[in-house]
Amino acid sequence: MKNTRRKQSYLDGYAEGVRLGGCEAILQRVKQPETVIRNMKVLYVPQGFEAIDGGVIAALQMTVSKCIVVNAAHMKEYAAIHRPDLVLVMNGLHVFPENHLSQIDEIRALGIRTAIWFVDDPYFTEATADICLHYDLVFTHEIRAVPFYQNQGAKHVHHVPLGVNTSLFSPRKISSDVQYDVCFIGNGFWNRISLFDELAPFLSNKRVLIAGGQWSRLQRQDLLASFIKPDWIPPVETVDYYNGAKIVINMHRPHEYGLDNRNTHQIAAGSINPRTYEMNACGTLQITDIREDLPNYYRPGYDIETYENSAELQDKISYYLKNEEERLAVAWRSLYTTHEKHTFQTRIQMLLSYL
Repeated sequence: MKNTRRKQSYLDGYAEGVRLGGCEAILQRVKQPETVIRNMKVLYVPQGFEAIDGGVIAALQMTVSKCIVVNAAHMKEYAAIHRPDLVLVMNGLHVFPENHLSQIDEIRALGIRTAIWFVDDPYFTEATADICLHYDLVFTHEIRAVPFYQNQGAKHVHHVPLGVNTSLFSPRKISSDVQYDVCFIGNGFWNRISLFDELAPFLSNKRVLIAGGQWSRLQRQDLLASFIKPDWIPPVETVDYYNGAKIVINMHRPHEYGLDNRNTHQIAAGSINPRTYEMNACGTLQITDIREDLPNYYRPGYDIETYENSAELQDKISYYLKNEEERLAVAWRSLYTTHEKHTFQTRIQMLLSYL
């Protein structure tokens, strides 16, 4: 048994060295985007989630002459003091105070332009249908939400996809205790529960990590319970798990109202989630379910893999676990695509161009 574990550790270490060497070579080829520094002052109001806020703040600091970060409770106060050219609010949901919309109205009354970037669309249209009317500009990562906000009465609505904070999500050396064959991180929404219940017999003899909340919903606890880490994983730890996995599964949350959502307006989801970029930015193979605008960002079979059902996912997991060179080739291509085209720096330049 000791010899078997020692051999496996050696193989894992060798494979990790090959992966990281390839990642380093790929990143050296990435062309950094040309940055146009705008002579403007932006007041940024974060939502409190570092994976997104950190990337946006860093991108703004590289793109505008001054970026001021302020808590939502003090938006009006800081806007009156600093008189920014733009107040950019991230999401306006969850952690925002009840008076945040009245603050925005007061900021607009000062003659200061306001914008909101919805990055949880379409899962909270119960709230965003009203929120959008309080801003001068509305940005949404969800391509199908653009006509929805226009029909609500918002005058200036634009699609700006999400991206990745590459200072956080990048290839890195990890310890052997976070190395897995298959990894999934996210809440146990019912579509995900159904998928993993079906995959349970197949996954039972592999090194697997399933992390997040609500996984007590699984019926096949007998086969999967030992794989489950029932906690929220901070982004910095998520990076380790993505780097340590041979394959990372992505499955988007369902958009239907009542399935853990407040999408009362029943806007169908068409855009990819932020995890799509974050997984690929770590230089690992991602196998994802299909959203309609995925081909606008990645090429299935080239720099990402896709599945339509559990049987196809099982086949592709089996194939790529046996064919390491092909797995690494797809992972390295996704790494290149992501770091060159899908960073928050490119997204912020896109967003500001609409001003």
